[in-house]
Amino acid sequence: MDRADAAPAETRVRETLTPETLLPDELLETFRARAGGYDRQNRFFDEDFADLVRIGYPLMLVPREFGGLGFTLRQAAAAQRRLAAAAPATALGFNMHHVLVGVGHTLRLRGDERARGIFEQAAAGEIFAFGISEAGNNAVLFDAATTAEATADGYRVTGTKIFTSLSPVWTRLIVHARDDADPRAPLVFGFVARDEEGIEILDDWDTLGMRASQSRSTVLRSVRLPADQVLTRTPAGPNPDPVVWGVFGCFELLLAAVYTGIADRAVQLAAELAGARRSRAKGASYAQDPDIRWQIAEAALLRDGVELQLDRLTADVDALGSAGAPDHGPRWFLLFSGVKHRATETARQVVDIAMRTSGGAQYSRGGELERLYRDVLAGIYHPSDSESVHAAVAKALLGPLEA
Repeated sequence: MDRADAAPAETRVRETLTPETLLPDELLETFRARAGGYDRQNRFFDEDFADLVRIGYPLMLVPREFGGLGFTLRQAAAAQRRLAAAAPATALGFNMHHVLVGVGHTLRLRGDERARGIFEQAAAGEIFAFGISEAGNNAVLFDAATTAEATADGYRVTGTKIFTSLSPVWTRLIVHARDDADPRAPLVFGFVARDEEGIEILDDWDTLGMRASQSRSTVLRSVRLPADQVLTRTPAGPNPDPVVWGVFGCFELLLAAVYTGIADRAVQLAAELAGARRSRAKGASYAQDPDIRWQIAEAALLRDGVELQLDRLTADVDALGSAGAPDHGPRWFLLFSGVKHRATETARQVVDIAMRTSGGAQYSRGGELERLYRDVLAGIYHPSDSESVHAAVAKALLGPLEA
């Protein structure tokens, strides 16, 4: 597969780019107009992808000295939030590329030279995807069912990864696998190239929502992981390794951004639909109904709380390595998973309120709010799930469970 031409074709002054100028309203309306068709046809967002590559979207978190846009994580989250309000599945799919470039961003802030390899590959047009999730592996990032066998020049990786977003277009897949030859650090993390032998991408994505992400399963049969593409080896279980920290943090924060974008759009749609509908009994717009007004206001209040948390925590990550930067110590992982949990649960509440206030017509297939209702449910399946978040917080507060 050819690498994406990630260099923007449009001439822009990059120093002036913001999430709003990178994703202007007109372009977002184009994405919104396509989203329903992608959903109905259960197909990848090819046209959105081409437009996003054209404006340099894959290079958002790549520093300017490497040819990127030089966004902070806070700015990238804001851009993903804007995109998700127009096309949630497009944003969710692209999230996985941004997570991996985001790892480079956090490594760079720490002064870690491993960032260079990530940035150089992204600048060359590689599209990253996320090959971490495995069926039945509720430890997710902190253990693996996939195996790694050491070779003279790296590893051979065998296993099946699920929920591999960007399946039609990725060129580099981060994988983790277990090599028990070193029991102190059995987990191997690194990038495999799509053109390696032994990779099979299944056509198995036919889901309730987020259909355009085309997050298909990826089967790895003794796939070569070259030594120069290995990012780290770690112990099993939660640990402060900078690569694991970056993957976990960027994954959770950018997911929170996508689902907050869905909440943004749900609030907007609820307000628009209330203004457009009239009560036959009262002879007035539903925007004048006190009960409807209270519910829509409640939806906006819920959304606003998550917005502030997301903004603060992404800014804290961007401050890594600078004087006086917040250091949350072992709470970082709890904060990352907590904001993801609150964002996805809040988005579900907000979309539910929008459905309740917008009339029975929204129950019919094909409307935008009906699609958001299905898309937002995907949030309950992304790590960290509700059970693991609560278990981690309980352990921090109450200590481990007794044997």
